[in-house]
Amino acid sequence: QVRLVESGGGLVQAGGSLRLSCATSRSISSFNVMGWYRQAPGNQRELVASITSGGNTNYADAVKGRFTISRDNAKNTVYLQMNSLTVEDTAVYYCNARSTWMYWGQGTQVTVSS
Repeated sequence: QVRLVESGGGLVQAGGSLRLSCATSRSISSFNVMGWYRQAPGNQRELVASITSGGNTNYADAVKGRFTISRDNAKNTVYLQMNSLTVEDTAVYYCNARSTWMYWGQGTQVTVSS
């Protein structure tokens, strides 16, 4: 059994910051890639940021320079630090883990108000 549990979402004003956490039920080192996706109403789910087991990161153009993905292996947790938030960042954010199989968290709502 593998569980991914997101937390940290909420309501924030534009220009503010938020940090999302994804706690896993097993070592995150066992996953080849972990990432954050988001889905806004009427849109498809899109990749926001990812981090490999080797520490390489990748970001969507829309969030480069504003978001940072990181991990804490000891805590089996991946984070997404979101700064300079805009209304366009409003979405449900999902944690994703990939190895031989793919796993998803339940999602956490991020709402940015103007």
